[in-house]
Amino acid sequence: MQYYSLNQNAPNVSFKEAVIRGIAPDRGLYFPQEIPRFPAHFWEQIRDRSFEEVAFDLILPFTRDSIPENVLKDILKHTLDFEFPLVRLSAQIAALELYHGPTMAFKDVGSRFMAGCLGHFSKGGGADITVLVATSGDTGGAVANGFLGVPGVRVVILYPDGKVSDIQERQLTTLGENIYALKVSGNFDDCQQMVKRAFLEDQIRSKMQLTSANSINVARWIPQLLYFVSAIRQQPDQHPPIFSVPSGNFGNICAGMLAHQMGMPCSGFIAATNVNDTVPRYMAGETYEPRPAVPTISNAMDVADPSNFIRIRQLFENRFEDLKSVLSAYSYTDDQTREAIRELQLQYNYTADPHGAIGYLGLSDYIRENPGAQGIFLETAHPIKFRKEVERCIGKELEIPAQIQRVLNKEKSATAIASFEELQDFLLSMKTE
Repeated sequence: MQYYSLNQNAPNVSFKEAVIRGIAPDRGLYFPQEIPRFPAHFWEQIRDRSFEEVAFDLILPFTRDSIPENVLKDILKHTLDFEFPLVRLSAQIAALELYHGPTMAFKDVGSRFMAGCLGHFSKGGGADITVLVATSGDTGGAVANGFLGVPGVRVVILYPDGKVSDIQERQLTTLGENIYALKVSGNFDDCQQMVKRAFLEDQIRSKMQLTSANSINVARWIPQLLYFVSAIRQQPDQHPPIFSVPSGNFGNICAGMLAHQMGMPCSGFIAATNVNDTVPRYMAGETYEPRPAVPTISNAMDVADPSNFIRIRQLFENRFEDLKSVLSAYSYTDDQTREAIRELQLQYNYTADPHGAIGYLGLSDYIRENPGAQGIFLETAHPIKFRKEVERCIGKELEIPAQIQRVLNKEKSATAIASFEELQDFLLSMKTE
């Protein structure tokens, strides 16, 4: 499998090179040259096979030229060693819980898979790899945990100062070792632009091997398709669901759409966003106009210009009507989100975080418009990560899981920066350590 740049002005590369580069020299995102298609009988049999076996078959075509099969099996075994339970709330609504991993967020799968890939690639020797990543919330903690102690890999995480929850900040600033945290004066889009610029700066690239662990990296993006497959394995095969995905940078929903094009049966997708509604507005009028990001209580989705939406458009060869036949999109305010958290608790005795609540709202609106539809909303982070907001909504205290308890009393350590020049100085100083 070769990967090409969506900007169409860079050489095709292998999976290994796409992972290590992160972004193409022409600033484009890498995209697989072909989408493997699996026949109907493959999907009919997935309930009779182990999840690891199914995952191996689905991921192998993307990695075959770069990772031996036995190594891929080991990486997937480590990546998928926790559950993705499907919790049914009603005859029409279910929640897919993606927060049962080590950092209690859906990013754990992509981060662990990518760490396994880079760990394998670094065994061949050569220069250390520096993973540079921007986070709006959960990516940072998942990447920090996934790469902690991986030989030959250093991780630099940029996050917007004051715009992530206390628990999210602790998960990425308390580990030490090969993990470095930078708190940026600005928003997530500022962090993401700094990361993208660093990849193009000759002074940096000439002195260190950079890659990114955001969902712009194919090793973070592609394995996320496995969540959706996990949900289908737990569903009755006669009812292909629609998936409602809380969406910020659109990597998760893009992975689901990739699975759909590989043959996975489902009825379509709902992009549920907060007031950062670039994609819902695009789907309503075919005009892509990002506006400045607005802070919300669903902070991981405070993204004005989602990087992965170009991949979604490429999956449909930029045919808007084809995309519209598969994708619906809705946006919601903080007040609507809070009300949804309360509704889920009172009506279903289900505790959701703000992101999952937005997924629920999207699914609920879709069902109102399409009576008889059945769907699954993705619950992407444990409610404890948004403890104060959730407890205010539901009127009771949340129990603190062990994964979170471990970081609460640790001291935070982060370097403050306000400009790209300061990021560049930090990276170049690392080289001399």
